[in-house]
Amino acid sequence: MINALPSPVQHRLEQTLAQWRQWQCQPALSEAPKAVGILGGGISNFTILVEQESRFVVRIDGLTPATNGLNRQVEWHALAAAHTAGIAPRPLYFNPELGSLVCDFLPPDETQEQCIQDIAMLLRGIHKLPARHHRLDLGERIRRYEKQLEHREEPLPGALAACTDRVLLLLEQATQPDKPVLCHNDLLRANRLYSGGKLWALDWEYCAMGSPWYDLAVVVSGDDLDQEHTAQLLHAYLGHAPAAPEWKMLWIYSALYRYIELLWYLALQKCPPEEDFIPDKIVALEIVLARIDKAP
Repeated sequence: MINALPSPVQHRLEQTLAQWRQWQCQPALSEAPKAVGILGGGISNFTILVEQESRFVVRIDGLTPATNGLNRQVEWHALAAAHTAGIAPRPLYFNPELGSLVCDFLPPDETQEQCIQDIAMLLRGIHKLPARHHRLDLGERIRRYEKQLEHREEPLPGALAACTDRVLLLLEQATQPDKPVLCHNDLLRANRLYSGGKLWALDWEYCAMGSPWYDLAVVVSGDDLDQEHTAQLLHAYLGHAPAAPEWKMLWIYSALYRYIELLWYLALQKCPPEEDFIPDKIVALEIVLARIDKAP
């Protein structure tokens, strides 16, 4: 086993590996896989590379899924559909009691330079997947993180608190689609991988029905795309040059995303050590709000 893992996480990893006969591998495994390395972890989950005839990825929950409003059953079925569509790794096993999920390992290509067109096509593929019985409620997510902060009696930083009323007004203006689509809701660069010459979507734990504008906002904000690359992404996704109302909707959802992202870091106490991390994130939120003010 891997000594760097916390003891409870290592214990759940051992239990997951012991269930290897239930993994939906093709062909079936002949013996238990062994852990060979840690791929990532520490914020919400721990991701471990394991090997036996083939390589697999085991994810162990670091936080109770309910803390972030996650639905593991929805994630499992969405992953299966996304794999069938050729945009996600194959899910092999999951056990909510152990907080574990096993998927095929996708070997990364040597170059991971992101292509705007590929990202747009990946988003279009995600939004064509079958509907699931789980909807993203941005207002509820904001309230959840605010309550966690209130429980610890931690006020918002002054500059962020000054944005709160404005963000809540934008929440009312955010257009809700008549027919919501399945969204990834966390398609950051860390959750996109080139393998075998194509772009895949990883880590589907936040997937839920909602507005495609939020998915677009996650990419634009998370990648810090400039105006030119943002326009390219919208054009590739929409199939036409974005009109003024479409730009405004993107900025509204970008503001909501940046506000929720800040609350997430503060509520879960997962801020990076850099002193300017939160102030810089607040400035980015203020810039988006200014764009909305200038929008026609």
